Amino acid sequence: MNPMRWSFRICLLAGFLVCAGLIGFALYAQYVLQMDPCPLCILQRVAFIGLGVVFLVGGLHAPRGGSRWLYVALLVSVALVGIGIAARHLWIQSLPLDQVPSCGAPLGYLLETRASNGGLIHVLLKVLTGSGECARVQPILGLSMPWWSLIWFALLGLWAVLAGLRRTKVMVR
Repeated sequence: MNPMRWSFRICLLAGFLVCAGLIGFALYAQYVLQMDPCPLCILQRVAFIGLGVVFLVGGLHAPRGGSRWLYVALLVSVALVGIGIAARHLWIQSLPLDQVPSCGAPLGYLLETRASNGGLIHVLLKVLTGSGECARVQPILGLSMPWWSLIWFALLGLWAVLAGLRRTKVMVR
């Protein structure tokens, strides 16, 4: 069971399972460990869900040849978006207390009133500016959730590239 010998399909399905496990842990942290997610945490979850969906669709489709690079490019793009969100979250957590943005309205409220808040794009931009609850650091095994997210986004993006580099086995009859 050497992961370096797995097929493209198995690699992508394994990536899906990792994403599902990460979302499962996020829900465990929220409901069992009582770690309420801030808006940036929720966006990171959305990025992991997006990554998982692309891994799953790519694994089920299992394209051959050059078309597999479309999935790899999409996976790397989603991973980079996740890295950007996690990096923004880490930057907010690194601010001195007097520079932390004030707490804003909850994400659910912003989405419900998105028409009066300038639409979905303006709501997304408002969320990305961060708020006071995003500055709270709750470590798990010595690292905060955004650090773990950043690490996993980087690993999953790298995993997608390595999966794309695998040779297609040609069956000889």
